[in-house]
Amino acid sequence: MPRYNRIKIVLAEQDKSSSWLAEQVGRNKSTVSRWCSNSMQPNVETLFKIAEVLEVDVRELLVRTRGGERR
Repeated sequence: MPRYNRIKIVLAEQDKSSSWLAEQVGRNKSTVSRWCSNSMQPNVETLFKIAEVLEVDVRELLVRTRGGERR
């Protein structure tokens, strides 16, 4: 399965859980789990909210399309 987002990685870097993120963005824990596993993607509006909550640039949540994965 292709990877589109880095939500799980950013959460791990910040020592935060998917349950915490679910509470912050008002979504179900299973939905956030699917985002983290890349089996489902958040819409653009939600992606910006996630970036705001995690205090990162929204681009940090996305896998690069050229030149490999963002590190």
